[in-house]
Amino acid sequence: MPGEMIPVIAIVMGCLIPMVAIWAKHKQKIAEMQVSTTAAATAEKAAQYSSRVQQLEDRVRVLERIVTDKGYDVATQIEALRDERRVEEVGSGVPLDIKTAEKA
Repeated sequence: MPGEMIPVIAIVMGCLIPMVAIWAKHKQKIAEMQVSTTAAATAEKAAQYSSRVQQLEDRVRVLERIVTDKGYDVATQIEALRDERRVEEVGSGVPLDIKTAEKA
């Protein structure tokens, strides 16, 4: 009985080895596809982040230019906006003009 099993085991192993090789090759292709997909997605994200960073840098440059521009007094304008908002909340009165107040 054990002698009869040897040819059967040989036939099964002869079929099993190529099947395992095909399965392993298939798994390798799937892994390679996943890596390439991940790399493409990462590159796309990097491009999006780069674009967004560029937009933010442009905005900061504009803000720096506004703040450092000669004759531009940010604090005065902020206070003027606050005064206008106070007048709107109260509903009466005249907005305080700092230049006019200084002359008086």
